[in-house]
Amino acid sequence: MRRLLLLAGLLAAAGGREVWMQYNPGWNGSSVNLLHIRAVGPNDTLHYIWSSIGAPAVLLVVTEGTSSALHVNWTQLLSPTPDGAIRIEPAGSVVYSTAVVFTKVFEYSKANVLEEVFYPTYDLSNFSWDSVNRTLNHTALTAEFVGGPATDPSGSFSNGSLAFRVTAYETSGRDETLPSLLHTANSSKVEFVLAGAAPRGNSSWFALEVVTVEEAGVVQRLRLARSIDDEYTPTIFETFSLVAESRNDSSTLSFLQWKATAYGSQAPKREDSIQCHSGSLKAANWTLPRSSIVLAYFGEGVGSTYTISAVNISFGGEDGNIYEEKRYLSWSALLGFGQPPKDTFSPLVISIMAVALGTPMVLLVVGSCVVLFAQGKRYTEYEPIN
Repeated sequence: MRRLLLLAGLLAAAGGREVWMQYNPGWNGSSVNLLHIRAVGPNDTLHYIWSSIGAPAVLLVVTEGTSSALHVNWTQLLSPTPDGAIRIEPAGSVVYSTAVVFTKVFEYSKANVLEEVFYPTYDLSNFSWDSVNRTLNHTALTAEFVGGPATDPSGSFSNGSLAFRVTAYETSGRDETLPSLLHTANSSKVEFVLAGAAPRGNSSWFALEVVTVEEAGVVQRLRLARSIDDEYTPTIFETFSLVAESRNDSSTLSFLQWKATAYGSQAPKREDSIQCHSGSLKAANWTLPRSSIVLAYFGEGVGSTYTISAVNISFGGEDGNIYEEKRYLSWSALLGFGQPPKDTFSPLVISIMAVALGTPMVLLVVGSCVVLFAQGKRYTEYEPIN
């Protein structure tokens, strides 16, 4: 309980942050990718550790104090037994840690309403990845993991790629490009991009499997929030949040949040929107994430000691041919610590509501005054008959 209260206090006290990005710390090679994002606040430090060693994954660790540091034993990390190769020191400063793993991409066609035809699954732990160092931008605080299947019998990725674009934030704000996600300094963004890959069937849909790893005493919940305000994301009224909560007091520790939409353009507009559906949250001990950094941080017993959950996020359209036409798919999500950002009514919507609700009230008042004035006039002009 003390740890959870400490986490809430630390995040609440953090306004802006100083952010650093480091590629493969302590390792000179570029054959593997590990990106460390360190975001320091007044009293805490957030660590985002991204890697494409195994399935693409990110470790999220929050520590008390501003001096915690990442240590990587590269020899052990690249061995068949990476247990303990990644640690945050001092160990006693760690307040909370979790992981998000992007394990698989499914492709399927809807032959009819009741029947779906699935093609061989893309296992992301079997992808080969370009060097992230080529895309690292220390000014914009962005980086990109770009890859494709190590073996591609169908040739679907001969002119295509799959990517995870990462963005870190120093302050609160809102993205300028759709879906215009609202973010805080306690969060970062990941964008899943499928570009140029040829679909293997007619009217293909795609689904991304997302797996989370949580400590004992923490439970995952999938929430759906609806709003009548779509100014920032036109025609989209639903926001999903996958939150980690304490079993004891339901306080929120971390989150993954996304709007119910994807886009079919690099410069998305409203007409480029692609339907996005979220499946139900399921226990996933049967599909342990094949990610070296998860095992390296949490240990080989991660499947029995920690809670593993999975959710599928699918993309397509009623006619299923949106990706086939555009050959581009982009889906964005925030991940971070504490409560997920919550949109309030925009000034435009507040103005519209004020006019909509205020106009009838003005008419009622004016009408009442006219009636009272007319009644008073009739009374004053009345002359009694003698």
